[in-house]
Amino acid sequence: MAEQERAPFGSWESSIPIEALVAGVVRLGEPSVDGRDVYWLEGRPAEGGRAALVRLAPDGSAADVSPAGVDVRTRVHEYGGGAYAIDGGVVWFSDFADGRLYRGAPDGRVAAITPEGLFRYADPIVDRARGRLICVREDHTGPGEAENTIVSIPLDGDGGVQILLRGSDFYSDPRLSPDGSRLAWLSWEHPNLPWDETSLWVGSVAPDGSIASRERIAGEPGESVLQPRWSPDGVLHFVAERSGWWNIYRRVDDRDEAVAPMAAEFADPQWLFRFSSYTVLRDGAIVASGRHDGRDELFVIDPATRTGRPVPLPYTEIDYVTSASDGVVFVGSGPTEFRAIVRLDVRDGSWTVLRRSTSTALDPGDVSTGQPIEFPTTGGRTAHGIFYPPRNRNMAGPDGELPPLIVESHGGPTSAASTGLSIETQLFTSRGFAVLDVDYGGSTGYGREYRKRLEGTWGITDVEDCANGALALVARGLVDPTRLVIRGGSASGYTTLCALTFRSEFRAGICYFGIGDLETFARMTHKFESRYLESLIGPYPARRDVYVERSPLNFTDRISTPALILQGLDDRVVPPAQAEQIVAGLRSAGLPYAYVAFEGEDHGFRQAPNIIRSIEAELSFLGQVLGFEPAGGIVPLRVENLDAWLAARGG
Repeated sequence: MAEQERAPFGSWESSIPIEALVAGVVRLGEPSVDGRDVYWLEGRPAEGGRAALVRLAPDGSAADVSPAGVDVRTRVHEYGGGAYAIDGGVVWFSDFADGRLYRGAPDGRVAAITPEGLFRYADPIVDRARGRLICVREDHTGPGEAENTIVSIPLDGDGGVQILLRGSDFYSDPRLSPDGSRLAWLSWEHPNLPWDETSLWVGSVAPDGSIASRERIAGEPGESVLQPRWSPDGVLHFVAERSGWWNIYRRVDDRDEAVAPMAAEFADPQWLFRFSSYTVLRDGAIVASGRHDGRDELFVIDPATRTGRPVPLPYTEIDYVTSASDGVVFVGSGPTEFRAIVRLDVRDGSWTVLRRSTSTALDPGDVSTGQPIEFPTTGGRTAHGIFYPPRNRNMAGPDGELPPLIVESHGGPTSAASTGLSIETQLFTSRGFAVLDVDYGGSTGYGREYRKRLEGTWGITDVEDCANGALALVARGLVDPTRLVIRGGSASGYTTLCALTFRSEFRAGICYFGIGDLETFARMTHKFESRYLESLIGPYPARRDVYVERSPLNFTDRISTPALILQGLDDRVVPPAQAEQIVAGLRSAGLPYAYVAFEGEDHGFRQAPNIIRSIEAELSFLGQVLGFEPAGGIVPLRVENLDAWLAARGG
């Protein structure tokens, strides 16, 4: 092995170019199976971030089935999901540009089947016997917040839209029984989100297609019920957290029966439509992804014995599980595996990658494998995270020097740290940074009690866990205590701003579309999240004092370290006003900051040039603040007020 070159941490020459973030990269999701064909959505940064619907034929050839330039996405709940349906080679999909549903015939002809207007559609299913789609519709034509309903639409659009169910604040997961006689669906009301409290309903379908009667069969006060699914023989399955974990149940003889109960989460918080963590095969076996200790594992569950057999796989993050002949198709990733569409044969456990999310091949000597860690946190409790030490086969740090640490946390804030191989993480670790991805209290994958830690304590518990995770690594002698950085986006952008405002451990912060003012966010955000802060913070305006106390914007005088703010100007989840307010506060206080705004970007950057520019901005910012020169000819970023700040601290 050649001798490693020594250079300051952060300045290492990396074999992973920044362009690897987008070159040959696609975002994979929502696989479906239609006969022998497999379909999925493929988000393409090189094509402006649009999502294309792709079909993989039995001969292994893949081709787009959505028209060129069309973005197959939906804005229902703003986060979308469930943007298409397939039956017999015919596809129906939502075009993000206008929100309408379109029918795509096998011969390539495409026609709109919903009218123009302020309507959005999601989660469509095909009711073949009645010649219609059933889906969720979000109606923005009236005053006030949008109206959500479940509607039916003729497969060819001839006959208009019929409302089947209305009256609840939210609906999702309309699912027809195999014989078409019953419809199952979920509903919930303000101020709940689907991981707080939902109701599972079953209605009988009348000859004219209307819902003749309905019965709520699951969903007690404070209970989250998710993912209703019918087995091929007409047994209704669903996920509920009655044991403190999201486990699978089935409805048998008017009673609920747990299927392979275990201390694992067989669902994720339902931010998106059409997410699926399990499926029921033709023989009644259930294939399900369960998360425990922060990692996913795939199980084959025998309904007779109600036991689950784990399937050995290199994937620790598994979602969108859907039935296929002799097995399942899912989206998976792991510590050494990029995200991919995978087909699994449950008979022998063999698996095949159908599509990888990137064509980049990393040298194993440059891959930092995530190490799950536990660490003590406030109140004598334990928190979790994934630690990535710096790794580069050709480079090493100076003798006696410890690496800087980037602490990042997931969004949601109910989500979880990713365990899959990430080019973004490897970009940092191969340049000499250590990274800690924190599963703070409130994260999914450790049971209901852990997830509920954040209720009423957002901006406190998450921040304490991020800070204590960094301090734990300092105590273990793994990172430089003077060069701790916190980084995050969306909900974790708020965590980042709170850490810079109310804590003193971090040298700098990087915030993507984060919340600076909770009051403004509560008044301006979209319907789906409009009451979310009631559980995370408290009722508004009754507890306005808490909103004021936990808003970083109100205390910019307490920030003493540089901040980089990045924002999409089309963001409707966290509007640009949030970033502009915090930037104005930093400017008026004379604090070091840089603000980079991106035209045409929403909540999460999708366009290749903007993804590259944002990471270049981060590296330039970190180099200036932490005192190193990034490798690779990074375009310099101007950081306002930085020289005076550095001079005051002796450089």
